[in-house]
Amino acid sequence: MASHNDLGKQGEDAAVEFLLNNGHEILVRNYRFKKAEVDIISKQGKHIVFTEVKTRSTGAFGHPEEFVDKKKRLLMKAAADEFMYQHKIDAEIRFDIVSVSNEKRELKIYHIQDAFFHEEDEQYN
Repeated sequence: MASHNDLGKQGEDAAVEFLLNNGHEILVRNYRFKKAEVDIISKQGKHIVFTEVKTRSTGAFGHPEEFVDKKKRLLMKAAADEFMYQHKIDAEIRFDIVSVSNEKRELKIYHIQDAFFHEEDEQYN
C-alpha cells in the first residue's frame, strides 16, 4: 500500500477512536453509494452523523478540511439520503469533518461539527 494510503487509513482510524471517545456509536465505515463515499456514519444522541475524514502529512498546502469541496459535499448528501432511505431511519442528520494532520509525527485532530448544508443545498451539475 502506498504511504499516502497508509496515512489516510491511520487518519481514519484515529478519527473513529476520537468519535468513539466523544459519544458516537459507529454504524458504518466507508459507506458507498454510486460515486459517493462517506468515511464514517455514526449516531450521536438524536443525530445520524455523516463524517468526512481528511488527513494530510503537512499543512503546507492548506488545512485538510479545506479539501472538502462542493462536489464532495453534494455526493455526501446523496449518500446520506440513500443511507437514511435504505435503513428506514427517521432522525436528524448532520455532516461533520474530521481533519487529521501529522504534526511532528503526532496526529492532531480537529473536529468540525455541522460543517455544511445550511446555505448551499442545491443540485450538482
